[in-house]
Amino acid sequence: MKKIAGECARRAALLLAPVLLLACATTNTTSGGAVGVDREQTMLVSSAEVNRSAEKAYAETIQEARSKNMLNRNPEQVRRVRDIAARLIPVTRVFRPDAPGWRWETNVISSNDLNAWCMPGGKMAVYSGLMEKLRLTDDELAAVMGHEIAHALREHGREKVGQAAGVDIAATLGGLIGAYYGVDASLGKGLVGAAGELAFMRPNSRGMEQEADRIGVELAARAGFDPYAAISLWEKMARVSGGSTPQWLSTHPSHESRLSDLRVYANRVAPLYRAARANR
Repeated sequence: MKKIAGECARRAALLLAPVLLLACATTNTTSGGAVGVDREQTMLVSSAEVNRSAEKAYAETIQEARSKNMLNRNPEQVRRVRDIAARLIPVTRVFRPDAPGWRWETNVISSNDLNAWCMPGGKMAVYSGLMEKLRLTDDELAAVMGHEIAHALREHGREKVGQAAGVDIAATLGGLIGAYYGVDASLGKGLVGAAGELAFMRPNSRGMEQEADRIGVELAARAGFDPYAAISLWEKMARVSGGSTPQWLSTHPSHESRLSDLRVYANRVAPLYRAARANR
């Protein structure tokens, strides 16, 4: 059986190779900003393809949450999240001029999970458990949302398709959302395909997480949120999780290295924060 499976995988890889070579491109999805994130990325599929898949899966996720009475149940939480998003989204233009024009959507899912995500193309959700268990301030909530928006700006999900070499790309994209964004933890496993798990259940690399941290504090600062709140956010996260890292953050940098890096970059963007506050 293993031999047959191995042969099938080999044939799939050979069949896909010309497609992948044609689609492969090295690019930098964002400008560096004040934080200087400028790593080049290798992409194997188009952003339009990934965004279409994300938009479809997001609609299915929201519909399932609605059917289980888990969608936007607390008007105050929804107002907070959407107000913060309304301040963060315009400043994404610093990193990507096209981003403010994305088809952004922001919703709150009632769940005890400490979770939040922003899918490709700006499809975002924040879980109520994150706000309630951590008792987040608006500045800390902006740090979470800025971090997740940064993943979408850098197209880390699209970049990770490269980890699925030898897997049917169409099937991989179809299973992207549930596996990569932890949706199935609260909403069942219907949205996760086997190929999607292969490609997307692997958490982000530490390099990707560091990029999202750095871009996230700049987005927050430019939107008039205190960038140092990212430090108190991760301190709260460590306390609530008993010193361990939640599954959705399982390859994030170690607690101390993350805090050290955040202090450096919060200092760097502090003048942007002061300028934003002065203009509000």
